[in-house]
Amino acid sequence: MNETKLSKKMPSFIPCMVLIVAMALFTTGCNGSTAKDTPSGAETEVNIQTEGSVLGEGNTVFAFTVVDKDGNETPFEIHTDKETVGEALMELELIAGEDSEYGLYVKTVNGITADYDKDGVYWAFYINGEYALTGVDSTKITEGESYSFKVE
Repeated sequence: MNETKLSKKMPSFIPCMVLIVAMALFTTGCNGSTAKDTPSGAETEVNIQTEGSVLGEGNTVFAFTVVDKDGNETPFEIHTDKETVGEALMELELIAGEDSEYGLYVKTVNGITADYDKDGVYWAFYINGEYALTGVDSTKITEGESYSFKVE
């Protein structure tokens, strides 16, 4: 008799264990967050492009890199027919900001917001690894040059 009770319980035990394991794996893979605040106050949003993305269409090609507050670099290859770096990056929704008396004040790059007024950090624009003397919206694209934004 004891053997009969065991054989009846075993078929329901196995699916229960499989279900428990599946639920555990599913819940560990889903944290449900779409935005994340970083310690510096820079907010990470959903529209982040992945590393090595080739973006846009056009005859002019340039390298663009985003360097976040932790020093993580995300490189892109940008294709465009726009004249300035700012126009090309705005068209691809890689940058966003506000117009100011000095030009475009970039607050968001690749979905990461850095607002000096709020966080004490800002996006610095670089050309060929050197701090740019022109704003992104007034910098003409020169093929072969590389452009980047870094949180500082």
